[in-house]
Amino acid sequence: MIITRSIALVAALAAGPAVAQSQLSIATGGTGGVYYPMGGGLAEVINSHVEGVSATAEVTGASVENMGLIATGDADLAIALADTVQQAYAGTGRFEGQQLPMTRAVASLYANMVQIVTPAGSDIESVSDLAGKTVSVGAPGSGTEVNAQTLLEANGMSFDDFTAQRLNFNETADALANGDIDAGFWSVGAPTSSIMNLATTQDVRILSLTEEEVAAAQEADPTFTTLSLAGGTYDGVDEDVTTIGVPNVLVVSSETDADLVYEITRAMFENIDEMRAVHPAAEETTVDFTMSATPVPLHEGAIRYFEEAGAEIPDDLRE
Repeated sequence: MIITRSIALVAALAAGPAVAQSQLSIATGGTGGVYYPMGGGLAEVINSHVEGVSATAEVTGASVENMGLIATGDADLAIALADTVQQAYAGTGRFEGQQLPMTRAVASLYANMVQIVTPAGSDIESVSDLAGKTVSVGAPGSGTEVNAQTLLEANGMSFDDFTAQRLNFNETADALANGDIDAGFWSVGAPTSSIMNLATTQDVRILSLTEEEVAAAQEADPTFTTLSLAGGTYDGVDEDVTTIGVPNVLVVSSETDADLVYEITRAMFENIDEMRAVHPAAEETTVDFTMSATPVPLHEGAIRYFEEAGAEIPDDLRE
């Protein structure tokens, strides 16, 4: 499918505006997170600045599902967490026995924050207090589910220690508001609309991780970084919260046409203000962030743009 679309793109560019546009699909996540608006912003940039191409952001189950969509050709671009991308490329973790060596990066977009939300009156003060509770660990196949599992197992826990519910962001917020669950995991850029909406109607807390919990998570997954969620990001959450984060990566298949990837990369970075107007997470979308935070090789089309932009590309980002 990707090769067919690439051929169609070449034909469209050669024939001029009268030729029907090539259709591109961008796999994102649920509507209550950041992937969907970021993907929508990227689609608008592509539609406005890449001739002969029409792009659409698609709602999906997020990271793990998105990597599968890239592998099967059912999505042309996808956003996924760096640890999920790395696992897919190497055939480890959730992708044990299902290696996807065609995985290539276009850019790193921004960092997710793992946000563990509980009602303000809850007796849950730490990760260990989740034992015996009912907890949403994210939608099936999402990066949230992967991050939650990694964080918990690094700290001597697992989903078996509580009643795990696999809900998307909006469902998690609704379940917290209704008292159906005791806590919920989000791995998402901050602020995110589902937590913002919840915090306007309910008093909530976000768990702050200890130094030991952060160190254990980083030992288990080197893609994790220490992040601080600023107090005031959400109503009623006034103190800074220590947590972990992981970059989000825009990926394609190695089979995707190099000229197309070059044009998309150039359009995105040269018009990044248009994406920042859609969501503030795009403030982190820079060439430097891509060079420092990308876990798999860049696509040759992206490399061409970054070389033209004068970036110093690390050897491990080249094939």
